[in-house]
Amino acid sequence: MTDAMRIALAADHGGAGLKAELLDRLPRLGLGHEYLDLGNDGSDNGDDYPDLSRRLGRAIQAGQADRGILICGSGVGAAIAASKMRGVRASVCHDTYSARQGVEHDDMNVLCLGARIIAIELALECSRAFLGATFSGEARHARRLAKVTALEAEAASESEGVSSAP
Repeated sequence: MTDAMRIALAADHGGAGLKAELLDRLPRLGLGHEYLDLGNDGSDNGDDYPDLSRRLGRAIQAGQADRGILICGSGVGAAIAASKMRGVRASVCHDTYSARQGVEHDDMNVLCLGARIIAIELALECSRAFLGATFSGEARHARRLAKVTALEAEAASESEGVSSAP
């Protein structure tokens, strides 16, 4: 088991119900983590996934959370939006293997779930696998992660008008 972490959870209107269920049930698993609710409650259809992805991503960037669980209707939009943020490695995982391996091999720090796709029991199991995993640090995985980080830096440079590509 990993050391205790701060886990941020956020959801748009489509994922608010699943987020509430996870916030209720995850602490009862006894994993020792602190859970931070970054919103929303589902009462506003204008709660769009890019806004919640930004909120959760900023919490990770600022060190207010170690990892995050981000929920929208399918999980896809949230993953796309969150992955645009520097240092955020988000992926949709609706199975425990991907949720665990995403951390072990790719240092994934945001698990995205689709509330219209996954039921609470499987969401709990995926969350447990995600939260219980640690990055392996194996040379091949570290090398690949360095390449991902370089892509991120290259994209940031290009957006500032400076291309680092040959």
